[in-house]
Amino acid sequence: MPARSEDPTRRLHARAEALLERYGVLTRGAVAAEDVPGGFAAVYRVLSAFEDSGRARRGYFVESLGAAQFATPGAVDRVRTFHRAEPARGARGAVVLAATDPANAYGAALPWPDRAVSDLTPSGHRPGRKAGALVILVEGRLILYVERGGRTLLSWTEDPADLEPAARALADAVRAGGLGRISVERADGASVYAATPLSEALEQAGFRPTPRGLRMRA
Repeated sequence: MPARSEDPTRRLHARAEALLERYGVLTRGAVAAEDVPGGFAAVYRVLSAFEDSGRARRGYFVESLGAAQFATPGAVDRVRTFHRAEPARGARGAVVLAATDPANAYGAALPWPDRAVSDLTPSGHRPGRKAGALVILVEGRLILYVERGGRTLLSWTEDPADLEPAARALADAVRAGGLGRISVERADGASVYAATPLSEALEQAGFRPTPRGLRMRA
């Protein structure tokens, strides 16, 4: 195993290269989420050198993420294929990610969206890129945030067409054995036993009522 370099310039170059590979399209927000020493200004100098050498491209690849975007040539080609692709039809796809996963753009490249759901009680909880927390995306949109341990959920919609695939994805992740047992006690600041579209979606996905919440076992 090669010895760790003590040269700060070499280390910054290695960090910038790793960030490009991790994110594909690297933005100011993504760098800020990684707590890089020197911040975006330090990484920007290295990325500009990568651009000059052809190792990275600078451009406005993703709308609303700012002008200072850098990407590897392969990532740019990949983004263009999504731009040309026809919208998928049929069932909405959901994915469960660790909140800290680079594939989760929220809290990094994208801000956490406002929870503008009319009937939800303020919960006091805020989403964050925290160890152990999960996000559930449906067609790339944030639908659920699961606090570490699974006792508390936050949602961004009351639409069953989004909540149901999100709840099924969470249930499938628990059944797969990667999350252990989950007992949801509170959702959006209220008891999970309240009659809401979210609690109904969880029960339809297989969560069972217990004295301590809606439970799903592996």
